[in-house]
Amino acid sequence: MEQKEEQIGLSAKKSEDFNEWYNQVVLKADMIDYSSVSGCIVFKPNSYAIWENIQKIFDGKIKKSGHKNCYFPMFIPESLLKKEAEHVEGFSPEVAWVTKAGNTDLNEKLAIRPTSETIMYESYAKWVRSWRDLPLLLNQWNSVVRWEFKHAKPFLRTREFLWQEGHTAHATKEDAEKEVMQQLFEYVDLIENYMAIPVIAGKKTDKEKFAGADYTTTVEAFMPDGRALQMGTSHLLGQNFAKVFNIKFLDKDEKEKYAWQTSWGLSTRTIGAIVMAHGDDKGLVLPPKIAPVHIVIVPIIFKEKKDIVIAKSKEIAKKLKAKNHNVELDDRDGYTPGWKFNEWELKGVPLRIEIGPKDVEAEQLVLVRRDTNEKLTIKVKDLEKKVEQALNDIQDNLFKKAKEYLTKSIVEAHDFNDFLNAIKNRKMTRALYCGQTECEDSIKDKTEGATCRCIPFEQKHAKGKCVQCGAEAKYWAVFGKGY
Repeated sequence: MEQKEEQIGLSAKKSEDFNEWYNQVVLKADMIDYSSVSGCIVFKPNSYAIWENIQKIFDGKIKKSGHKNCYFPMFIPESLLKKEAEHVEGFSPEVAWVTKAGNTDLNEKLAIRPTSETIMYESYAKWVRSWRDLPLLLNQWNSVVRWEFKHAKPFLRTREFLWQEGHTAHATKEDAEKEVMQQLFEYVDLIENYMAIPVIAGKKTDKEKFAGADYTTTVEAFMPDGRALQMGTSHLLGQNFAKVFNIKFLDKDEKEKYAWQTSWGLSTRTIGAIVMAHGDDKGLVLPPKIAPVHIVIVPIIFKEKKDIVIAKSKEIAKKLKAKNHNVELDDRDGYTPGWKFNEWELKGVPLRIEIGPKDVEAEQLVLVRRDTNEKLTIKVKDLEKKVEQALNDIQDNLFKKAKEYLTKSIVEAHDFNDFLNAIKNRKMTRALYCGQTECEDSIKDKTEGATCRCIPFEQKHAKGKCVQCGAEAKYWAVFGKGY
C-alpha cells in the first residue's frame, strides 16, 4: 500500500519545473498515453470525457443559431489543396501526403486533412445556386493532421489533434462579418464561463492571420509558464475561396455574385490549457462545468460499521445523481481512504465527500473542495443545497484566480527596454504598435520569439509612437511568446 501511495503523487512542482510537472499530470491523472507514432498521443477516457463535455456545450450553442454538423473526407487531392495559392503556401510544411495504395502509386497524391476549406468548398460550389441557398452554416467535428517538427507537447502541439471547424457561406460581407464575431464570442463564453480561463479577444496581424483569409480574429490566454496560448480563431475568408472554387449565387436583384465565407475552429489544445491554468502540485484541478466527475464519495470504513456507511454513501450518491451531478462512489477494497483522496485529487475531481460511522450517526458528512482543500462539515438534510453552492464557488474561484494572474501578467511598455524586460520576465506586453510587418519581424528577432498575439478589440486611444520603430502608432497590441 505504501508503495502505491508513493507512486501516485507528483514529484515535480509547478513553480519549479513546469514542463516536467505538466507531463507528470497528464500521465499520472490518466489523461494520455504515448503512442508509437511520433508526435501523436492516445486520449484516454479521463481526457476524452472533458472533450465530450466541451463538444456538448459548443454543439448546443451552434445548433441554437442554425448550424448543422456534417462530415467531409479526410483526404484532399493535391490539385484541390493547391487551388488557393496563399492557403497552400501557409500549410505546405505541415501537410502529410498519401502517395500509395498498397503497392500501387496513386495518380494524384492526397493530403491528409490539415484543415477542410478546399475539400468542402468544392461541394459548396455545387450546392450554392441562389440567394435562397444562403446562409450555408455547416460544422465538422473531426481530426486534422499537421506534421510539425517542433517539440511535441500533449494536447498543445501534436501532429494529429481533434477539433471542430465551422464553415459558412453568406450573401453579404456584413452577414459574414456578423458570423465571424458571433462565433468568436461563443468561444469567449465557452472558455471563460465553462473552462474558467480568461482570454483577450482581438484581431491577428496580417503576418499572423490564417492563410487565405481577409482577416483572423482570436481569443488568447496566458499560461503560468509565461507563454501565450491561442485558444480559438474565427476568420473572415471574404470572397477569396469563393472566386477560386466558383461559389456563386443568383441574388434577389438577378445578378450573379460570389459568396462571402467564414471559417472558425477550436481544438483539444484547450484541454492542455485547463491542465496548465488550474492544476497544482497535487495534480489536475477541473472546473465543475466541464469536469467529467463532479463529486467523489469516499466512505471511511471500519469492519463492524461497513454496511451502514456503504448504504448511506449509496443513498447520498443517488440523491446527487437525481440532481444531474456526475458522482463516483469509491468503495474499493484494499485501498486506504488517504490513498483514494490522493488519487481523486490527482484526477482533479472538484468536490469530495467523506463519510464515516460517526457521520452516519450524526446525520452529517464532510465536503472537501479540490481548489482550496477547505473542509466543511454539513448536515445531510442540507446536502443538495451545499453541494450546488460549493460547485458554483469552485467555478467562480478558479476563474477569479486565473483572471488575477492574467491581469498581473500584462505589462504596459512605453519604451523598448521595458518591452524587452517584460518579455524576458515571461510576461505579455501591451504596447503602441505601427502595424508594419517589418517591425513585427524585428520584434520577433530582438525578443527571440515574441509575436503579436492580437490587436485587442478593447482599445484605448493609440496616441504616440510605435514602441519598436518610433513610427506613428496605429493601435495598442499585445505581444508575447507562444507555444
